Amino acid sequence: QVQLQESGGGSVQAGGSLRLSCVAPGYTYSRYCMGWFRQAPGKEREGVAAIDTDGYTDYADSVKGRFTISEDNHNNTLYLQMNSLKPEDTAMYFCAADVGFCRNGLDSDEYPYWGQGTQVTVSS
Repeated sequence: QVQLQESGGGSVQAGGSLRLSCVAPGYTYSRYCMGWFRQAPGKEREGVAAIDTDGYTDYADSVKGRFTISEDNHNNTLYLQMNSLKPEDTAMYFCAADVGFCRNGLDSDEYPYWGQGTQVTVSS
């Protein structure tokens, strides 16, 4: 069983920045796909960004140019750097993981493993 733990959420004003982290202790697969998703109250979960060990990255149109996904393989940690935050970015953010390369990294059906989420709130 893969365990994922997010951190780094919080409350910021519009235009501010946050960096989310997702630790996957013991996740030693040589190939993996990992992603960030978010879900606002009353809305469906949506893919934000994804990355895999083949160098693939993908972003939702709504965050392109503002968010950056990256990974630290040595520490089994996934990051999401979020800049120029907007009130519409307010949501619970989740990280997710799958073994193997991404097929459609922004599709939640890709991922069997999920973290518990971290809340991001952006005020205007």
